[in-house]
Amino acid sequence: MATEVRFLRTKAGKCPVEEFLDGLAAKDAQKVLWVFRLIERLERVPTWYLKKLVGTEEIWEVRAQGTGQTFRILGFRYGERLWLTNGYSKKSRRTDAREVQRAERMRRDFITRQGG
Repeated sequence: MATEVRFLRTKAGKCPVEEFLDGLAAKDAQKVLWVFRLIERLERVPTWYLKKLVGTEEIWEVRAQGTGQTFRILGFRYGERLWLTNGYSKKSRRTDAREVQRAERMRRDFITRQGG
């Protein structure tokens, strides 16, 4: 079964992934959206595009290659959905720990709001 991709909204109604995409050049945003569609359509998504981050609270990383830079969008699985929490431009080989912590906080808040 394929995975539905959704953008998480904060309790205050903000959507960090939409804000991130709005800040990208149109061509780069199209590439990121292409990866989201790939995740929704494929039964087995190559790990280049989607993988679970080791040592995290169930945080997954979506990878997209833009024009001269790489983008990472973080999120978590809940039911049949991949809830995307935040995105950033990757500038080094390491995953940005602050962004992972932000995704983990947003995941905990979402689960609390769901009553779980």
